[in-house]
Amino acid sequence: MKKLLGLFFLMLLLVSATTFTSSKLQTASSLEGTWELINRYNYDESGVSDTLQNVNGYRQIKIYSKGKVMWTRYAPDDPAEWFGYGSYTNTEHELEERLEFGSAVMMGIQDTVQVFRFELILDKNNYSQISLDEEGHRTFAENYRRID
Repeated sequence: MKKLLGLFFLMLLLVSATTFTSSKLQTASSLEGTWELINRYNYDESGVSDTLQNVNGYRQIKIYSKGKVMWTRYAPDDPAEWFGYGSYTNTEHELEERLEFGSAVMMGIQDTVQVFRFELILDKNNYSQISLDEEGHRTFAENYRRID
């Protein structure tokens, strides 16, 4: 009986440790959650050439959940509405978004760009999606921090 009870507690401990470890690993390497744009970078041949800060109440939020992405942008100086919804996939170093619908301005862009592909740099609380030119050089980045 003591052996059976000991075995039960050992299994319970292993299952608990596995569940805790798995959830920590997913959070550290997952886009799942809500993110806010903190700044943008422009690149030239030598690296980051300019950092563009959010000003005058500008906000951009992205939400990733179960393979879906939704984003919205508020810019007090821009009367156009900016939002989009679609699906996403990512690997350790790449992010791909396919928008299904969005604001009129975004749908105009979607007519020419069906799939948005980015270089991805991701850690637990921050990520950067980096646009590349035809030759694979970095051109522009959006840098986000996790808010949920």
